[in-house]
Amino acid sequence: MLNDEDFGAILLTLKLASLVTVILLLVGTPIAWWLAHTVSRWKGIIGALVALPLVLPPAVLGFYLLVLMGPQGAVGQFTKAIGLGTLPFTFGGLVIASVIYSLPFVVQPLQNAFEAIGTRPLEVAATLRASPLDTFFSVVVPLARPGFLTASILGFAHTIGEFGVVLMVGGNIPDKTRVISMQIFNHVETGEYAQAHWLSAGMLVFSFVVLLVLYTLTPNPWRQR
Repeated sequence: MLNDEDFGAILLTLKLASLVTVILLLVGTPIAWWLAHTVSRWKGIIGALVALPLVLPPAVLGFYLLVLMGPQGAVGQFTKAIGLGTLPFTFGGLVIASVIYSLPFVVQPLQNAFEAIGTRPLEVAATLRASPLDTFFSVVVPLARPGFLTASILGFAHTIGEFGVVLMVGGNIPDKTRVISMQIFNHVETGEYAQAHWLSAGMLVFSFVVLLVLYTLTPNPWRQR
């Protein structure tokens, strides 16, 4: 059965995934909106950078984040200068790494949803003298609701399942950076296969439920058209 360390890892994982999902929606929404409507020559470059975690090995991404946030990295020197210390092997560093790692899982569904809306509803709202901000919240958000739902679920689920980035940036510190994936690894490494089975089975059920919700509420969750 599960022990106190297992429950601690579960609670920490849920806390991490919830916080990261909120940040992803706040950060990913304007990025997705810009990618959906811009004609800038930078669109391809920005889009590729956002999608990079999809193809980049997590260990590689985690390594470079570790270097950037370390004592000699640009981010690490900045955080030390403002009195925050270095971010690797802290919960804050884990949050930043998770946001970067899961960003494409939020941006791409939102971008698809925004592109599917088209320009006609925006033009109609403009003729009614609605401000851009009012148009976004009263027109765009309701029409793009399936995209927001898909982005939220995928961002949350992907954060819960990450391992390589967590290992590189967060380490394996109990009640601080030890999430479910690391706890499963610890059980397997010490030969505690029964405990690993309980956590792994829980992750398996969770993953199936996530996909079931996605395909039930949004018939085509990967392309909101």
